[in-house]
Amino acid sequence: MKVFRGLPNAQARAPCALTIGNFDGVHIGHQALLARVRKAATELGIEAAVMTFEPHPREFFAQRGGDLSKAPQRIANLRDKLQSLEDAGIDRVIVEHFSAQFAALSPQEFTQQVLVDGLHVKWLMVGDDFCYGARRAGDVAMLQEAGREHGFHVETLPTVMNGSTRISSSAVRLALAAGDFTLAQQLLGHPYAISGHVIHGQKLGRTLGFPTLNLRVAHRPALSGIFIVQVHGLAPGPLPAVASLGVRPTVDDSGRVLLEVHLFDFAQSCYGKLVRVEFLEKLRDEEKYDDLPTLTAAIERDSNQARAYFAQRRSALTATDRI
Repeated sequence: MKVFRGLPNAQARAPCALTIGNFDGVHIGHQALLARVRKAATELGIEAAVMTFEPHPREFFAQRGGDLSKAPQRIANLRDKLQSLEDAGIDRVIVEHFSAQFAALSPQEFTQQVLVDGLHVKWLMVGDDFCYGARRAGDVAMLQEAGREHGFHVETLPTVMNGSTRISSSAVRLALAAGDFTLAQQLLGHPYAISGHVIHGQKLGRTLGFPTLNLRVAHRPALSGIFIVQVHGLAPGPLPAVASLGVRPTVDDSGRVLLEVHLFDFAQSCYGKLVRVEFLEKLRDEEKYDDLPTLTAAIERDSNQARAYFAQRRSALTATDRI
């Protein structure tokens, strides 16, 4: 899969079947849309393409307005989003920098500069509530009219439902915030995980007797707290662990979000390695403690709960194998 930061240069512009969106989490509603794009691209003999944005448009406007609380919490980082798009069979992803200049494009300018001249779109799919251009002035009807004028076909995809629930990134965020990883998996089509390269931390966990591998989280995540997790990428199978995702209020007042993972009975160096942390169950919310001994005792309780969880799961699997 080819990834472009902004519109491709003239040599890389080839006709494409395109869809546009933030695709946070690439849930099963997104996957249905992407499958239709892939099918259309194959039928037309052109590339399947996605245009997405960084930062998220709502994040951009929240920053401009000085109220970051209005920015959406992220389900997935860019790496995980790109991997999901590649898994869906997409050939080309345009990561468009969402800026004041881009936000100011009129619907007509967006059509001409981005869709026609920039991407050579021949087929386009959007959600039935799609809006585009400055102040969201363009809608699906306007886009279909532009397609007739410029020679590209426009289709819409109705809302995908999970029973009576509309499948959306907002629904996934609510499930993650509640620690409902069963529902999150139903909406995503796979277990929830965060990937990243292991970075050096303050080494405080090692001092407390609970060494951690640390992953930087660039954006405000859709969940926080203490979790039972398993880690992929360091051994042939997943490794059991307990993790903290948050701002570490007892030891850090910077507000920086970090994912800290304490692996059980694993002592190899992990720095620089790419790992995937799969979330299994939430233990509790993040708390601020008065001192390090109190924090250490809480970590020990969390570790014991997580070890008990994995021991119970192993027993259940063993019992199933005996049947």
